[in-house]
Parts: sequence; C-alpha cells; structure tokens
Amino acid sequence: MTENSDDILTRLPARLKEARRAKGLSLEAVANLSGVSRSMVSQIERGESSPTISTLWNLTRALQVDFAGLLDDAKATDQIEVLRKSEVPSIDNMGQNCCIRILSPPEEAGGHEVYDIQFDDNGALNSQPHTRGAQEQLTVLEGSVHVSSGAANMVLHQGDTARYAADVSHSISSAGGPARVFLIVKNA
Repeated sequence: MTENSDDILTRLPARLKEARRAKGLSLEAVANLSGVSRSMVSQIERGESSPTISTLWNLTRALQVDFAGLLDDAKATDQIEVLRKSEVPSIDNMGQNCCIRILSPPEEAGGHEVYDIQFDDNGALNSQPHTRGAQEQLTVLEGSVHVSSGAANMVLHQGDTARYAADVSHSISSAGGPARVFLIVKNA
C-alpha cells in the first residue's frame, strides 16, 4: 500500500511529540540527545517545519523509536514486543552464587527496573544504597530468602512479597537452599 506523502507529514509531528512525551523528555533533553536545536524540534512537533532525513534519523535515535514505525499507520497498541528467554540479558558477576536476569527494557534503567534473580544455596546479593527515595519490591517465587534493609531484617517464603527502602545498604540472600525472586526497583 502506497501512502500519500501528505499523510506522512500530517502524522509525523504528533508521532514525534507522542514519542518524546512517552519517554518523559523535555524539548531541551531531546535537543541535547539528538543534536537538533530545541527550536527546530519544537517547530517539527508543531508541524511548522519538515525535517530532513538526517534530522529525523537523529530524532528517532534520541527518542529510541523505530524510524519506519514512526511513520507507520499501525497503532502501537496493535503490537506485542517480545524479548525471548535466550535474549534476556543477565548479570553473573554481581553478588555471590546468584544469576540476575534483567527483564526491564534498557530505557527504564535508573527508573523502574525489573529483575528475575536465582540464588544457589548460600547465594547473596549485597547492594549499596541507590538514589535517595529508591524502593524495592520483592516477591519470592521459589524457596526462602533473608532480606535486610538498613537495620531491618526479615525472612520471606515462597509467595511472600516485601517492600523496603533501597536508599540504604540492603541485601537479599537464600535461606536454607536455592531460591528465586522477582524484584522491582523503583528509583525516585
């Protein structure tokens, strides 16, 4: 299906603005990330200027959106983004006898992070304080774990969920055998 170039130019400003807002970025932030001036980004979003391919490429890279998808007529709600098990990044050199699988998308780093952590017997993950106001929510999927946050300590069993401050020293360790947890880190 061939699209009219006017249709594309009509959709482009709204799509760029929508992508910027979805990332929670200001015009200034997009300008800094893309190398396109703030005023030009604003003009493009208002439909007052048509970007060159180079400018559009820089903007899509800064917003971490697909160049073709930005112009596509399909709605984002008509898509399912899948990350296959074999593609999930993991961290094996952090902690002791544990494997951390990163389930959240890279653009969420430092904001809302999601992890699947498997502990071997005697496995532990000791963490330094995160940013001020950071919190963690942990659900035990298998086994039991010992959680500490500052001076507070608690043993959790399969199915238990705990929320605790992560802006102090905190740790998670297996309690009496292998364990697996689902961890959400929310930085303030």
